[in-house]
Amino acid sequence: MRLGNKKFQISFFAAVAILALLVTSCGNKSGRRTASDPGGVSASTGARYSFDEEDSTSFQVFRLPSEVVGPRLVFIQGGRAVLGSQEQDIMGFRDNVERTVTIASFYMDETEVTNVDYKEFLFNMAKRDGVSADSIQKLEPNEDVWDGTMSYNDVYATYYFRYPGFNFYPVAGVSWTQANAYSEWRTAYVNELERQKNELDSTLTKDQLIERGSVFPDYRLPNEAEWEFAAKAMIGTQYMDENQENGRIYPWDGRGPRNPYNIKRKSRQGDFLANFKRGRGDYAGIPGSVSNDGEIIPTNVYDFPANDFGLYNMAGNMNEWVQDVYRPLSFQDFDDLNPLRKDGVYDEENTYNTTLIDDNYRVYKGGSWRDVAYWLAPGTRRFMHQDSASNHIGFRCAMIAVGGKDR
Repeated sequence: MRLGNKKFQISFFAAVAILALLVTSCGNKSGRRTASDPGGVSASTGARYSFDEEDSTSFQVFRLPSEVVGPRLVFIQGGRAVLGSQEQDIMGFRDNVERTVTIASFYMDETEVTNVDYKEFLFNMAKRDGVSADSIQKLEPNEDVWDGTMSYNDVYATYYFRYPGFNFYPVAGVSWTQANAYSEWRTAYVNELERQKNELDSTLTKDQLIERGSVFPDYRLPNEAEWEFAAKAMIGTQYMDENQENGRIYPWDGRGPRNPYNIKRKSRQGDFLANFKRGRGDYAGIPGSVSNDGEIIPTNVYDFPANDFGLYNMAGNMNEWVQDVYRPLSFQDFDDLNPLRKDGVYDEENTYNTTLIDDNYRVYKGGSWRDVAYWLAPGTRRFMHQDSASNHIGFRCAMIAVGGKDR
């Protein structure tokens, strides 16, 4: 095709060059469009984008705002992982056989939810209109979990949750159902604070806030695969390109619960790295010992060193609820991308001759102050009814990471 005279050709190519320059200048310096720098015109039609939220006549594009991470959340970079029990299955459960899966990136609380965190939850729920005193009572931790017919642990029923000295100890006596109620409240409360900080219109719906990137994803219990992946923290064993020098039985290197390194860990070499039961009748060791594990009951959530993801007490102190319904055969039924058992499909409860297998039993992980070292391994798993509570089970929250690479 001929474009006519030379003058017209020059004008035509100049116009094309100017248009290309304009399109490029509307994006970032490299010309690559991103969610935070989408350019000024559509890449497919050339129509100009509208960035005016009041303009309902034109197609609006919302720039991804600067990332705001919720308080106390730690980023867990996802990837391939080998989950399951690497240690000898001395209990004979055979319910967590090794398999390879991939986990998406997510955020997780750096510590267990503490007594003071849970007190804040109860206080704010009590201020809500339409929430009855009976409803608040149902959210209270069950302090009777400390009672013992043949012990003097009853004193903790009075003091553990309420006394200020225990404020930053992990909350105990909370069921799986209560932990989910806390997560729902936290989602709503944090997002309301974010809305007020950014002076957003209170009439905006959740979908409209999501379109603007002005709402946190839901706080929730981590699923079992996320929890186990975060606990093992295999990122700390990696070198060069996707090579790992060793596996991990615990959330730290080494085959035992003591600190084998004097430099890598801030605590002294030989110190215990978790709060757990050392043997029958031995919860804390001999008084005055330099290797004392610190407490005979749960302890302050920052007392022991964090793992390589920066997470505290992923072994010991408190067991932790996860989302999953318990089934012995989950390891063979799971999808290999973001595995989660939501119910008993593929492994029906009528397969088992016991009342302990149904969709109301949830998994808990991690070992606690009253468990022996075997249960500190991330691959171990146990279960309890979702409405039951104990003095050795707490929880922490997680949150999915969305759109993190498109900035």
